[in-house]
Amino acid sequence: MKRREIIGTAIAAAALTACGEKSSGPAIQTKKKVRWNLASSFPRSLDTLFGGSQVLADHVEAMSGGNFKIKVYSGGELVPPFEVMDSVQQGSIQVAQTASYYFIGKNPALAFDSCVPFGMTSRQQSAWLHVGGGLELIRELLSDFNIIGFPGGNTGAQMGGWFKREVNSLAEMKGLRMRIPGMGGKAMAQLGVSVQNIPGGEIYTALERGAIDATEWVGPYDDEQLGLHKVARYYYYPGWWEPGPSLSFYVNQAEWNKLPKEYQEIFTAAARVAEANMQARYDSLNPISLDRILKGGTEMRPFSQDIMDAAFQASQALLEDHASKDASYAKIYTAWKKARQDSFRWFKTTEATYASYAFSKF
Repeated sequence: MKRREIIGTAIAAAALTACGEKSSGPAIQTKKKVRWNLASSFPRSLDTLFGGSQVLADHVEAMSGGNFKIKVYSGGELVPPFEVMDSVQQGSIQVAQTASYYFIGKNPALAFDSCVPFGMTSRQQSAWLHVGGGLELIRELLSDFNIIGFPGGNTGAQMGGWFKREVNSLAEMKGLRMRIPGMGGKAMAQLGVSVQNIPGGEIYTALERGAIDATEWVGPYDDEQLGLHKVARYYYYPGWWEPGPSLSFYVNQAEWNKLPKEYQEIFTAAARVAEANMQARYDSLNPISLDRILKGGTEMRPFSQDIMDAAFQASQALLEDHASKDASYAKIYTAWKKARQDSFRWFKTTEATYASYAFSKF
């Protein structure tokens, strides 16, 4: 991307930030040199997922006139993929790109920063975070870890993943060894699945060697990049556990506080650009990749009704159980649950009705 295009896009993002977050947009008034390191949880080969971190860095550098630079590292290059949160908290790196549901072992409520099973779509999640008060709740939670969070992208509704054999019923899920993180993994465990959490860069090998029988990742574009269609035949949908997963940039709070106000505005605007760019790329690239892998012999299957029903029941029970035991979790869950109810009621009036009719015509 040319420098002029970067600046133009970033200024537009700053305008969005001004509307949604009461920001005045970036205004470069300082020459302070700032150099940060960013560690991602994702492999460099995923140019849209990992690429969001480079979009952030490019826009920060362009808008600051080169005075604020962020050096980007892929998962495992500087920090192991699932240790980026610890590294930001401790201040060994200034910023990370990750998915908050990787860290529900630290606090289960972190899942709401990303997604939970049968949760909101990407648009609904973005609305809750940016306008509906969700981001304030998540930042209150992250402050316990010396971190301030910024939404940094979304994949949109994901696929249900790759299976080496067909699973035509709930009974056939039992004993299956599957890579699936977050609350989705906990729900799958309730269905009798043996759940594992494996970084993106290691999934192909685990599936190829038979260490796992199935895996979820994102969708056609990323899954093709990882070569998952080469080691599993059956591609299931929908990814009910990730209907609109939001990615995050974690920033060390102390380092954030050191930034000049102008640089804070620049970073915030650049994060909004990265967020919008990621969803747009996936929506454009997924259909092309899906056509290609289907022509290559992949067989696509929907999850059966009994699997979907059991997954829904298990997921809701998990959410309610956490809320009954943890007041801080309940605070976020109650607000999120109300937002989901309101959003679903509106979307099924307009979006779902339109999609049900129009999508069936093509």
